[in-house]
Amino acid sequence: MIVDNIKELLQREAQAVLDIPVTDAYEKAVSLIVEQVHGKGGKLVTSGMGKAGQIAMNIATTFCSTGIPSVFLHPSEAQHGDLGILQKNDLLLLISNSGKTREIVELTELAAHLDSSLKKIVITGNPESPLARVADICLATGHPDEVCLLGMTPTTSTTVMTVIGDILVVETMRRTGFTIEEYSKRHHGGYLGERSRELSK
Repeated sequence: MIVDNIKELLQREAQAVLDIPVTDAYEKAVSLIVEQVHGKGGKLVTSGMGKAGQIAMNIATTFCSTGIPSVFLHPSEAQHGDLGILQKNDLLLLISNSGKTREIVELTELAAHLDSSLKKIVITGNPESPLARVADICLATGHPDEVCLLGMTPTTSTTVMTVIGDILVVETMRRTGFTIEEYSKRHHGGYLGERSRELSK
């Protein structure tokens, strides 16, 4: 029965979220975001390849709407001039399930060559990977099994990455004291813009 299959998928994905390793790395990551972006005026630069890149892009836009200037940097385009987006006090948030994605590993090398002081937060399923080893802070996903029938397509892993991004956003909002008034200034259009203006009156 398809209903039973769906219930099983929901259970597996929910369990993967509950199994995310919770360590003091989260407090360190939030503190670093607040220090570099909110305090020193840098920006959060997210990056990832493929499905992880789409998650990185979503995290960047969510941070933007909650008071943390953020931009997505495509790792391949970075090798063709877009690396120039990086400036002093910026902070990299890099996502790779394997922690071995060539373009992301190369991005860390290019960024270090541009400015060795740039710090890196990494979200990965492999805390022993090359990417994790060069990170200032590593947030492990717990490397859940994909619900994809082939065990290949990023499904559960991207769910967990999204949740970790949400945690960083919400805890950063808590630390900066981000208000509904500030939200309404950044989100003018649509239902959320209308609702935020009503709540901020």
